[in-house]
Amino acid sequence: MAKFARSLNILAAGARSLGSDALSERVRRMLVRTLYTQPASLAIGAFTGSVGAWVAAYVSGKIEIVFLSALLSVIAIARVAGALSLACDDQSRSTRLLEFIYEIGAFSYAFVLGATAAVALLIRAGPQVEILLMVSALCYGVGICARNAGRPVIAMGQLSLVVLPVVIALLVIGTLPFVFLAANLMLLVVAMMTITINLFKVLRESIGSAETNERLAAEMRHLARIDVVTGLANRAGLDHDMTERLRSAGKDTILALFWLDLDRFKEINDLFGHPVGDQVLAQIAARLAEVSPDHATVARFGGDEFIVFCEVADRHESERLASEIHAEIMRPVGIDRKWLEVHASIGVALLPEDASSAATLMQNADLALYHAKVNGRRQTCFYAPSMNRDLARKREIEAELRAAILKDELSVYFQPVVDLESGRIRGFEALVRWFHPTRGELMPDEFIPLAEETGVIVTLGNWITAQAAKAAARWPDDISLAVNLSPLQIKAPGAALGIINAIRQAGLDPSRLELEVTESLLLDDHDATENFIHDLSAIGIKFALDDFGTGYSSLSYVQKYPFSKIKIDRSFVSGPNVGRKTDAIIRAVAELGSKLGMDIVAEGVETIEQVRAVREAGCTLGQGYYFSRAVPDYAAAILLAHDAEEHNPRRARA
Repeated sequence: MAKFARSLNILAAGARSLGSDALSERVRRMLVRTLYTQPASLAIGAFTGSVGAWVAAYVSGKIEIVFLSALLSVIAIARVAGALSLACDDQSRSTRLLEFIYEIGAFSYAFVLGATAAVALLIRAGPQVEILLMVSALCYGVGICARNAGRPVIAMGQLSLVVLPVVIALLVIGTLPFVFLAANLMLLVVAMMTITINLFKVLRESIGSAETNERLAAEMRHLARIDVVTGLANRAGLDHDMTERLRSAGKDTILALFWLDLDRFKEINDLFGHPVGDQVLAQIAARLAEVSPDHATVARFGGDEFIVFCEVADRHESERLASEIHAEIMRPVGIDRKWLEVHASIGVALLPEDASSAATLMQNADLALYHAKVNGRRQTCFYAPSMNRDLARKREIEAELRAAILKDELSVYFQPVVDLESGRIRGFEALVRWFHPTRGELMPDEFIPLAEETGVIVTLGNWITAQAAKAAARWPDDISLAVNLSPLQIKAPGAALGIINAIRQAGLDPSRLELEVTESLLLDDHDATENFIHDLSAIGIKFALDDFGTGYSSLSYVQKYPFSKIKIDRSFVSGPNVGRKTDAIIRAVAELGSKLGMDIVAEGVETIEQVRAVREAGCTLGQGYYFSRAVPDYAAAILLAHDAEEHNPRRARA
């Protein structure tokens, strides 16, 4: 018996240790919740035990068993009623309180059931009654171990309270079979306790694994929705938050989506490296998170694009918030003791005013952002329905432009460049014209920007160069050809080879071709630009700096690249602000060209007074409507013939 008691103490200590940590407490709470939220099994057990006791009382007719059966029924009814009335999910009731209430009923029921079987043995209620009550008690005790294995203290307590009265009764009777049966029952208790503890361990580990898997899954879902560079939501996180916000939004809720794109951010990566670029993005993200409302979703949509999605009271608040966001981003960013200027374009759309779904809202905000960038960047643009019409028109023109190149609907016109001293034609600038079969003549400023946006400019630029070179090959050898180049055309793979092939196929001497580039191209300081100019200069092609005075750091470009000509922008010649200052600028540029041995071309010359002014200022060449508008190639040949006849009659007759 001493050895048996030590085994019980060891098992009890093991049971207590199993229930001492946080995970066991969660298992415990789950068990209690099951006991109270699913009382069906409790009711079935209580019903069968009570009915069995009443059957035994009826068969035996013993008042003791009748009394215990009644007490058992009262406890069973109280237990079921308690399970139905108590809400274990009510956080105001602690797990310990709910468990304590359950233990009172469970232990009482188990003890009374075991006592009923023990009394039946002691009073000799009859073999059938004794077997019925003994089997009911033992089956209940064994079954409850499996049901309550998640809380070993309860399971083992119920088993002990069921078996102990029976064991005492068997030992009191003292016959050899009963003593042997009592010993077996005690071993049964030990065995069931071991099984119960093992079941609890399995249950505990299963719940622990399930919780770990759930936690890891939650962390993975969280990480999958976070941008690693900025810590903001990424596209997946934005989609999730938008879906949840739209699902819970009321009919009067106004939601605003601010789509931001950092202007010329690629230059930061190119000049300072991607680590610095990432730091800039992180700082911009922190500023956006700080200036945005507390309930807003701030996301990095990709690259240098950010989105702020939040509820606003009205359109006025969205305008105020857009202004604050823009002002916050425009502040210089300090990285490694360097202050970088960061600018942004913002497109804004509202729901339900501008859209009825998340997809349409994002589409319209993106369209507003597109207009902000096209209109000069560094500005905020709110969506308007007219933007859809403008976009549809541009897409239509884009498709038609591609087809026009294939159908030869485009034409190359030539505007003469005249020597201001002698009046002779020194060359022509090639200009494209598009005579649309239904729209009529489309101006270059309508389709050239679109061609640059869509990448069609590469194909278009190569076509213009090839067509112009074919026409120039028929001109006198001293007449040059000038062709404007787009930055995108120059940076395209094989750009230099495309120019070389065009003049070779036309049979044009490379020294007669002059490529005009703008300062906006040189501002990027791109390796592809430098290689392009170097490769073509090496075979004799000349370069002119176009629209001089409208960009930045022009003198550094003149020093760095092999320009043979500078073209002064028309705004200095015939613009609305022409005066003493513009005249001084022209004179300074002309003197610079004279010192460097470069021709200076005055663009936009429209009157004889302007001719005299730019000539007196020192310009060597002029171009504009005063001399001639751009004309087809056959008219250019006529102009050359007239020019030759006027200045060299002998050569013209020849």
